Amino acid sequence: MEVQPELLYHVLLTVINYHEDPSGARRSTYVVGTRGSIEFAKSSAYRVLNALRYTVDDFDEYSVHLSHQGTWRYGEGVMVYARTPAGQTFLTSVQASPNDDQFLVRYDGNIVLPERISSLQYVLQTTIDYNKDRSGAEQETQIEGTFLHKSEALTAARNLLDPLDFEDYETPEKMDGEWPYGDNVVAHAISECGLNIFVIMQTVSSIEEISNSL
Repeated sequence: MEVQPELLYHVLLTVINYHEDPSGARRSTYVVGTRGSIEFAKSSAYRVLNALRYTVDDFDEYSVHLSHQGTWRYGEGVMVYARTPAGQTFLTSVQASPNDDQFLVRYDGNIVLPERISSLQYVLQTTIDYNKDRSGAEQETQIEGTFLHKSEALTAARNLLDPLDFEDYETPEKMDGEWPYGDNVVAHAISECGLNIFVIMQTVSSIEEISNSL
């Protein structure tokens, strides 16, 4: 049976490379998948590190957020926090977003995708607040939209921010081939109060792709 939920639940993995930059500013965020219910999304989030062939013994610190727990110090939506002896830190989290495109979901929580489409397209916004931490460690990534086609995602990404709202607004087209932020970054903006915002396009990252990038 297929249903059309009001919300989609996205599983993300954030890797913070404290062993390379002690401030925590250097990090990568991967979209691991999307589920049609919070239960399936949490279940997937709990299994991400295992899929990457890590065990609890690989970490100096390993914490799992269970529903019955009270205080949790690792951030809203974070399901698993793990830190290696070298300092590399992993956070698996779940974010919800409206099911604006009315995707159908199967009984196992997976999104029903048309034939020949293997992944949703995601638009993410990463905000770095240098006023709170000059190192850039104070940052947050949110999924702003999910789309079937790359062209739709690109249009949404380009229109996510209003350039007039920012002191500086850069795109790859304006930089004439000297874009320093990577191929998946569509725009970079700096607000009057010092916020740095990156608009990013991603697809689901496979476990193999994530493993190769670590």
